[in-house]
Amino acid sequence: MELLSSAFVYLVAAVVAVPIAQRLGLGSVLGYLIAGVIIGPVLGIVGAEAADLQHFAEFGVVMMLFLVGLELRPAMLWSMRGQLIGLGGLQVLGTTAIIAAASYALGLSWQQSVAIGMVLALSSTAIVLQTLGEKGWLGTVGGKSSFSVLLTQDVAVIPMLAIMPLLAVAAHGSDVTHDAGHGGMLLDLVAEWAQPLVIIGAIAAIIVGGRYLIRPVFRFIAKAHLREVFTAAALLLVIGTALLMNAIGLSPALGTFLAGVVLSDSEYRHELENDIEPFKGLLLGLFFLTVGAGIDFNLLFDQPGTLISIALGIMVIKAVVLFAIATTVRMYGVDRMLFSLGLAQAGEFAFVLFGMALGVGVLPLELVQKLTLAVALTMMLTPLAFIIHERWLAPKLVKTGTREADEIDKTGCIVVAGIGRFGQIITRLLATNGYSVIILDHDPQVVENLGRVGFPAYYGDATRPDLLHTTGIDKAKLFVAAIDDREKLTELVAHVAKHYPNVRILARAHDRHHVYELENAGAHHVERETFESALKLGRDGLMALGLTANQADRRQNKFRKHDLETLAELRTRWNEHGVDKGYFDTLRSQNETLFQIMREERDEMDEREASTDAHKATDTNPAQ
Repeated sequence: MELLSSAFVYLVAAVVAVPIAQRLGLGSVLGYLIAGVIIGPVLGIVGAEAADLQHFAEFGVVMMLFLVGLELRPAMLWSMRGQLIGLGGLQVLGTTAIIAAASYALGLSWQQSVAIGMVLALSSTAIVLQTLGEKGWLGTVGGKSSFSVLLTQDVAVIPMLAIMPLLAVAAHGSDVTHDAGHGGMLLDLVAEWAQPLVIIGAIAAIIVGGRYLIRPVFRFIAKAHLREVFTAAALLLVIGTALLMNAIGLSPALGTFLAGVVLSDSEYRHELENDIEPFKGLLLGLFFLTVGAGIDFNLLFDQPGTLISIALGIMVIKAVVLFAIATTVRMYGVDRMLFSLGLAQAGEFAFVLFGMALGVGVLPLELVQKLTLAVALTMMLTPLAFIIHERWLAPKLVKTGTREADEIDKTGCIVVAGIGRFGQIITRLLATNGYSVIILDHDPQVVENLGRVGFPAYYGDATRPDLLHTTGIDKAKLFVAAIDDREKLTELVAHVAKHYPNVRILARAHDRHHVYELENAGAHHVERETFESALKLGRDGLMALGLTANQADRRQNKFRKHDLETLAELRTRWNEHGVDKGYFDTLRSQNETLFQIMREERDEMDEREASTDAHKATDTNPAQ
């Protein structure tokens, strides 16, 4: 009953605090941390079991890395090798060196300094990936770079686990008996010369087993059509891989990540994701709850200045190192700030590694307690750092920019603003037909890539009137507005329509209402970004269902014609404040008309087929 009572308290805290935190824009991670603080140090409802639960909840990180691995095909990882070695390697080595030097300057031994530097160089995979995913930042340059560094850090845990006992040996001048709790039982059973072979064999078993053994097993289980058994098999895979890696002294998270990568191109990838995701979310939430519940406020109140200084010092050092690395690789503006602030905290592996450092005798208990609390403080401050970035820093950086816009030394008859998935297709079509195109985009990586393949692309914010004018838009014949931000896109179209009335404006709309907004702003032709591609895919679907190409084309064309008529009809029901009361009645009526049109088309097709069959029968038997 005691277990059920504790589970009830943790669940109540999560269910109450997290939705409130989300509603306030604080994010789920900070909600879990605050809930943990309330039920632990503040109210004292839980606490004694928090440390034990935290070890269990750390398995949520393992599951998360398995899911991350499922999203990464080996070819994608190979393409990221430059970022993994460059960005990640520089961050781990640079941060370790600086923190170790600072610790040594404060009077610690070089062994202790190196241990602290290694542990604090790691960031929180759980917090960063969870937050980047919630905010939709994983696809940005800063988000992708952060992900690359986190992957490198997870790999770096392996040598850290190996180096920690060596630091203890160096510190004491002899072999040290320890129980770090990091596994390695299999290695203890074999000679030292054979230990590398065991490690290589275990990794090979994961790769080969995932490629040739696991898939037939999942195929066999899937034929039973029992969802709970498939879920059990998915959990068995993750837990078994983690146990294997733990048994040879390696990071369970790295092992499950590797297993995920191996299975990333299997037909069961999506099913595995769906089965593991709920467990991952619950365990990660429990992990953050236990971090909050385990904070020792007595120690914090005894030495508040020291502990807060340590926490802020860690974050400042890491942010400065990250900022310098981002500048070196030409990352600018919002992405550089996201990269620097997002990874400035210490990570969840610190709890494991500090425990190991204590077990082998590298670090004393009092120092480990202080550093563990400082790590928890950095994790609690990270969601606040993300909020500061999102609400105050990012808008200013987007508005002013931290990289000077490129000097535009060419002009063209066509100016394209925004070269994402939509704008690039238009650009390629126009440019390959012999028209001179000038491209403006605010993503430096995209601009650099376009320059490599010969397109005249320039870095800059197209919504800046002075920069837009330097493209020669006053002499251009066509302006293509294809930036992602809906409101800025409409404002940009209105600006061009007002100040350059001789330029024809083509604009990309997000949806039907955006079409009306852009038309009111002055666009001459507006196209919904997904309409034609979805219509084309629908045509292919009709052919897959048995229609001929001619029949599918007829229905596609009738659908397009009716939809454009609906677009015109609904325009009278829309204004800048929204839609009127008759909007949905009109939309319902138009949908009924569409059903009728398609029904008539099917009837006509049946009549034509019947007539054709009759003619064939007559031709076959002239006597009739």
